This record gives sequence, structure tokens and C-alpha cells, in this order.
Amino acid sequence: MPNRLADETSPYLLQHRNNPVDWYPWGEEALAKSKAEGKPILLSVGYSSCHWCHVMERESFEDDATADVMNRHFINIKVDREERPDIDSIYMSALQAMTRSGGWPMTVFLTPEGAPFYAGTYFPPTPRQGLPSFTQLLTTLADAYENRRDEVLESADKVREFLEASTSGQLPKTALNRSILDAAASALTGNTDRVNGGFGDAPKFPQAMNVEVLLRHHARTGDADSLAAAEVTLQKMASGGIYDHLGGGFARYAVDARWLVPHFEKMLYDNALLTRLYTEAYQLTKNKNYLRVAQETTDYVLRDLTDSGTGGFYSAEDADSEGVEGKFYVWDLRELTEALDPDELEAAVAYYNVTERGNFEGRNILNVKRGRPEVAATLGISEEDLDLRLGSAKEKLLIVRERRVRPGLDDKTLAAWNGLMLRSVALLAAVTGRSDYLEAARRNATFLVEKMKSDVTLLRSYKDGEARISGYLEDYAMVADGLLALFEADGDVRWLNEAVALADAMNGLFWDKDLNAFFDTPEGHEELITRPRDFYDSATPSGNSVAAEVLLRLALLTSRADYRERGEAVLEGVSGAMEQLPAAFGRALAALDFHLASPREVVIVGGGEDAERLRRAAYSVYLPNSVFALAGEDPEEASKLVPLLENRPLRGGRATAYICEGYVCQQPTTDADEMLGQLTA
Repeated sequence: MPNRLADETSPYLLQHRNNPVDWYPWGEEALAKSKAEGKPILLSVGYSSCHWCHVMERESFEDDATADVMNRHFINIKVDREERPDIDSIYMSALQAMTRSGGWPMTVFLTPEGAPFYAGTYFPPTPRQGLPSFTQLLTTLADAYENRRDEVLESADKVREFLEASTSGQLPKTALNRSILDAAASALTGNTDRVNGGFGDAPKFPQAMNVEVLLRHHARTGDADSLAAAEVTLQKMASGGIYDHLGGGFARYAVDARWLVPHFEKMLYDNALLTRLYTEAYQLTKNKNYLRVAQETTDYVLRDLTDSGTGGFYSAEDADSEGVEGKFYVWDLRELTEALDPDELEAAVAYYNVTERGNFEGRNILNVKRGRPEVAATLGISEEDLDLRLGSAKEKLLIVRERRVRPGLDDKTLAAWNGLMLRSVALLAAVTGRSDYLEAARRNATFLVEKMKSDVTLLRSYKDGEARISGYLEDYAMVADGLLALFEADGDVRWLNEAVALADAMNGLFWDKDLNAFFDTPEGHEELITRPRDFYDSATPSGNSVAAEVLLRLALLTSRADYRERGEAVLEGVSGAMEQLPAAFGRALAALDFHLASPREVVIVGGGEDAERLRRAAYSVYLPNSVFALAGEDPEEASKLVPLLENRPLRGGRATAYICEGYVCQQPTTDADEMLGQLTA
């Protein structure tokens, strides 16, 4: 018989609806029952594409005997961390404080008031590698709560005090200057693996924001070493098994130092951040391989992670197929032999490094060890011929792969992650001039503002026609960021109006005037053990970092001093932490780079092919510290919001570019080459 999770919309919660565990979703019913019955809470937090979450479900939550112990001694609450980042953030902080590690599934034991007294991650069904069995842990903690409650409550009080202090205290501060940026680039360059790319040792995560810091440093200073560190990472990730060479897109991380063996789940946020990174790397270097990766990754998202009805982007694909991690993605040599003709087979085996023995549990994860010129020379064919063979082989192998059982799909739409992807697709559309990308960005933006807003309130999650859960800081900031990028790409003032409305709502709902920073949860949000506030950029940028950058960019476009002052205040609040721990502030460092620069203001008025030619030329160069104002179909309306567009006449009746800095413009021009000269001077 289904439990209470059957009424939820989260794919992760629905995966557990038939467990014998008497699961509750997080809410007043469960919390009140815990208080009424005097039982502690077992809080289990995970997400749908989490491999070890599936393992713990099979081993423990589907086991009747284990479920009986859970049901007798605890009120059991299951939370999707992606729907409720506030709960995840609070109790992950507790877990890390108690164990000095973190991860999912997260297993936390709480008092009825929500204070944690014990925490861990995955627990096995039998004792293993120093871990007790899950049932041993359950009975031990139940006994402690029943017979030594004073000790348990004392421990919970200490954790509560830590959590309150961690969200109310201030981070160290220093002056905002370029030395912070220089020191960050130096630290990241020094920590780069110059052989395999990435930062540090295995496991390796694609830290897109930190690579962006290196690209920005090179663009600002001309430093060759920072560019070399960025490029070795970009190239090694794109050639490793973490990248899907057939279908496009990146897996969550690699378990080894060479990026060969991924943890196979694909997350929307990773692919959003990496799409933008590879697009910007192409703008900077003109390396067409980077553009190919950006386009293939976007094509993957539009093909496999997009709701064809709404244009919303889904959240993730699992690592597992048919209960086996990576089964969908790996290959036998025999399978290639059966699918391809001899020329295609020769090219695919050589290029994708396929062997009889395999490189992953007897099978092959496709990866690239040698570049196209070297492989073509080895085979005695031209690069053009190699590309033709590989293109044909790829089409055939994709057909074969599509016959397999696909990994599970998390088809909920999260506002924040959609905002990240929207910014990336809008940028790629502007760089490539591809109308299909621009249309995908417009459809997504329309969906976000029409289906994921209730009056002026942005909602967090959408599934099966229902939007739910009030949005968090990251939702407001990242959707505003995406809408702003789309306005810059197509000049439609609607998107700028929506971005401004979200920024104003964000300032009203989340701002803490005492600390000069944003909370993660809005005013009026349900009362938790503490009100969370995250400053650190990790797998996704923090809401505070994105908010700071969005406000600074909007300030330049709209001439609103309040936006600039608030964005600067956020950066001042994390200034010392950025200096001490730059790897945890990649997006904040990008915002600081923008703030300290003299950003270019690119204004293009007029329409038709001339305007498109100017726009494409402007986006052909890497200008991270710039804003674009295009006079679209309603330039008069746009100029009300964007003073940069006021009094910008056409020159000779043709589309005209104005390149400005501090609202002071150079000679207007209708010539794309002249405009580029002004931009790059």
C-alpha cells in the first residue's frame, strides 16, 4: 500500500511511495506527530539521480524488517534536496560539523523541534568497513533517545547553537581590489593538474566557475599561465569519459584523476554551467572544438532534458539503467563491429579508444586519447575523411543506444537551474546566430514567467502542470540572470522588465539589512531551526553570488544606484573569504571582476541584416565585463528602462553601434570591423 509520498510530485519522493517505511514529506503533519508521540525524527535527504540513494533504498527502505524498526521508533521524513535546498543546507551544515564530511543520501536524526543529534550518509544493511548496520544504528539511537534523553538533548542544543552562529555571523572582510582576483587566479593555477586538467586529485568535479576565473584573469592581464591551466582542463574534460561523445553533455563527476570513469548521472546545472564556459572559451580562443562541445551539450539538453510542451528544462538523468550504473553508456567491441561498416569501425575504434578488454568492468567508456590529426595520420586518411566516418558511426551508434533502457529521468523543472541554462542558451544563440537556440531560450523564458510565477511570487518546482514551493534566493537570482542574458541577446524589453521585477522582489523578500547580505529563504517562509544563508559557490553558484552579479549588471543598464550599492555590499561581505578561500567563490570572483572593471556598454540600434551583423561581431569576442543593449522592436519602451538607448540615432539610415564606457561613447559606427576595433582597443 502506498505511503504518504504518493501525493507528492517530486520524482525522488515518488520513487519511495511504495516503501514499507511510513514516510512523511516534510511538513507540519510529520513535525506535529513527532511532538505528540515524543518520537525523534529520522530525516532522509537525497535526490532522484543519486546512485547511493537508490542503493540504500534497495537495501534498507524496501526491507520489511528494517522498515518495522524505523516505523516503531521514529517519525520518518523523506526530502528531495533539489526541491528543498533550505532543509538540505541546514542539515548538511550539521552533518559536516558532526562528521567533517558530507554527501547523499543524508541521514539525520532530529529532536521533535528539528535539532539534529546524530548524522551520517549511507549506512549498509550489515556492518561494513567500520560502519554499523543501519538497523544497529537505529536501535542504538532509539535506545539513547528513550533512556539517555538528557545527553541527546544536550548534544542537539550544541548543534543548534552552531547552526545559529554559522548563519548569523559575518565573514572576514578586506578591501575590494584586484589583488583578490590576482591571488585567486594564482591559487587556482597552482592547484591545476597540468597533466590531466582539473583541480587537485580524484574524484574530479568540473568546476566551471573556477575555470572561468582563469579565463577572466587571462583576458584582464594577458597572463599565459592562467589560460594554459584553463585550457588543459577544458580539453581533458571534453576528451574524457565524463563527456558523452555520442549524445553530448557531461556527467556529474569523474571518480578518477583522468576524467575517464564518470559517476554517470547528468545534471542540468552542470551542463548549463559548462555550456557557458565552453562558449566563452571559444569566444576567447576561437578553438572550434570548444564551440562544438557547447553546441553538443545544448543539443543534448534540448533533446533529452526539455519538456516539448512547455519548453522547461528537466533536472537530471540517473546514473543507473536496469539497476546497473552506466549500463546505458558503455560498449563492447562486438557491438561496434555489428553496428558499423569496416571503415566506420576502424575510425571509431581508433578515435574512441575501444578495445576488446575494455576500460570499465570489461566494457568501454568512449574517450579520446589522440586528436583528430594524429588519428587520421595513423589510419592514413585525411581529417575530412575521418570526420565523415566518425559522423556516420556516431549516427549509427546513437540509434543502437536509443534501443537500450534509458536511465531514469527526473522530470521536475527547477526555476534556478532553468535560469542557469537559459543564460547559457541565450549566450550560445547570440554567438552562433542559430535561430533554434534563440527560440528555445524564448520558449523557456516564457514558461518561467508565465507558469512558474504566481502574481509576483516566483515558484521553485514545476511538474505535471503544477508549480509549487515558494522560490528561494537562487531561484530569483538565477532566473533574473537568464532573463537578462536573453534581453541582451534579442533586445526584447519584456525580458528586461521581468528581470527587474524579480530583482526588486528579491531585494524585498531576502535582504538582511543587519548583515548586508541575502538570506536563502524569503520573508514569511516556514520557520526552520535557523534561517539559512549560503555564501559559497559549490556545484552551483550561491544565490548571493548570482544576486550580486545580476544587480551590478542591471545597475549598469538601468542606471539604478540602489542595485549597484546592494551588489557591492554583498561582495564586501565576502571579500575576506574570497581572499582566503578562492576555490569556494568562483561566481563571486566573477562578480567582483565585473565590479572592479570599466565594463563596456555595447549599444546596437536598428534592425535587419546590418544589425544582425553588428550583433554577431560583438558576440564574437570575449567580453565578460560588458552589457549589451539592443534596440529591439520597441526601442522607445526599452529606453525608459535603459538610458543607454536614449538619443541613439541611426547613422545614414543603417543599423548603428555605440561602444561606450561609463556612459561615454566612442564614434558611432555602422561597420562591424570598426566596432570590433573599438571593443578590443
